[in-house]
Amino acid sequence: MVETISPQELESLHKNNSSLELIDVRTPAEYQEVHVAYAKNVPLDRLDVKSLLASRNGSQGQPLYVVCKSGSRGQMACQKFEADGFTDVYNVEGGTTACVEAGLPVVRGKKVMSLERQVRIAAGLLVMLGCILALTVNIAWIVLPSFVGAGLVFAGLTDTCGMGMLLSRMPWNQAKGSCST
Repeated sequence: MVETISPQELESLHKNNSSLELIDVRTPAEYQEVHVAYAKNVPLDRLDVKSLLASRNGSQGQPLYVVCKSGSRGQMACQKFEADGFTDVYNVEGGTTACVEAGLPVVRGKKVMSLERQVRIAAGLLVMLGCILALTVNIAWIVLPSFVGAGLVFAGLTDTCGMGMLLSRMPWNQAKGSCST
């Protein structure tokens, strides 16, 4: 079970320990839009637990805190840490959204389209395209919307979205200079 911490508790701990480590596992573009001031960006799809833990300059014995947009990617990151034997890791409840609402110090940059919205647009376009092609070209195109629908069901059941992972690697979701590993 992944341990959690509220944004208020996180901020209180940070005030008492300025070396507290907060890892933001969102895409670089999401991170650039808004992030907790003391968060370091390590996108979930590039998270290498062993190398990150090895690079923790003097804070080996300290807990690690993880944040994403709303909590689910943070939970996946915490599970990766726990799978590699590091259990002193905490997911920030409600993610960056809750941190902003709680008044934590944040850095704001350029507004970007959320990854969730990009997935909805891409899935909708693929379903629409598959249906049009099935009606006008060949009925075999019905496989495309069926595949997208199956992928969405899988994403809902497992809280893992292949389309989201693919979209997170697209150039428009990268931001120069904001990703540190």
